[in-house]
Amino acid sequence: MRKVVIHRAGGHERLQIEEAPTPTPGPGELRIDVAAIGVNYADCVIRMGLYASAREYVGWPITPGFEVAGVVAALGAGVEGFVIGQEVIAVTRFGGYAAQICVPASQVFAVPQGLSLAEAAGLPTIFLTADHALHSLARARAGEWVLVHAAAGGVGSALVQLARQAGCHVVGVVGGAHKVAAARELGAEVVIDRSCEDLWGRARAAAPGGYAAIFDANGVSTLRASYRHLAPAGRLVIYGFHSMLPRRGGRPNYLKLAIDYLRTPWFSAMGLVNQNRSVLGFNLSYMFHRGDLLREAMGRILGGFAAGEMRMPAVSTYAMDEVARAHAELESARTVGKLVLLT
Repeated sequence: MRKVVIHRAGGHERLQIEEAPTPTPGPGELRIDVAAIGVNYADCVIRMGLYASAREYVGWPITPGFEVAGVVAALGAGVEGFVIGQEVIAVTRFGGYAAQICVPASQVFAVPQGLSLAEAAGLPTIFLTADHALHSLARARAGEWVLVHAAAGGVGSALVQLARQAGCHVVGVVGGAHKVAAARELGAEVVIDRSCEDLWGRARAAAPGGYAAIFDANGVSTLRASYRHLAPAGRLVIYGFHSMLPRRGGRPNYLKLAIDYLRTPWFSAMGLVNQNRSVLGFNLSYMFHRGDLLREAMGRILGGFAAGEMRMPAVSTYAMDEVARAHAELESARTVGKLVLLT
């Protein structure tokens, strides 16, 4: 079977497709014939050699990929509740860029009715990230004003929907005119196009009292201002640092990284207490030991899809042989919605 392998850090040319033996499921695992693979910005960071958990858990060479969809091909000993040929979604900690993969059954879920395998493959990472950010960390409540950066992207699209489902007022920030309609259709009451509008002026006008929660994966370019625009008892949730990384070329500029690292705000304990605000951060790849949280969150998310309360953002598909192009386009910040590889 074919899989994508990265032997060492670098640009898009490091994404090599290689042949590998068909894996055999161990006890408690099942093998999936993969039809579609979700592409996430974290995969690009892994390729650049900047993703800490990839170094800690795997090292080089590595096959990236946090999510797949396909059909059950084989069951390991002790696996119940699945049948050969069943369409499923799987959450993986790396290894997903492959035509076949073995996954613990506890990380596998039935595809909700009405979703294609391409849509299903793009569902877990963005919705699990959004669910944890909104419900576990920010604990958003009905009537609160929240601001979502990159509201037309993968995680941003999920955050907008989950926040509206929770009864929040949502302000979405996008980076281009072609993204405004997508954020609005997902439920953002106010959409700010930061490429041509005064981001923080419009944000203040929408919520003069500040925001109960702001969700920010930009890093140094917006973190300080995001924190300043929190309401009393507001929560800033950080889950990425995209503005520190390249939009073209595929290789990090280490001088820029160093400068941005020094410019990144550090929030003192005394300041947080005196200003009555919270800063929270997380990385889902460090949370696989909490299978209970994974299953609980996926239950909520899949239930929302089954009830018609959630929908996937726009999905753009690429052949596996186009993996480098998919990475390049995701890094460009021009894409809308979710990118998916088809095997």
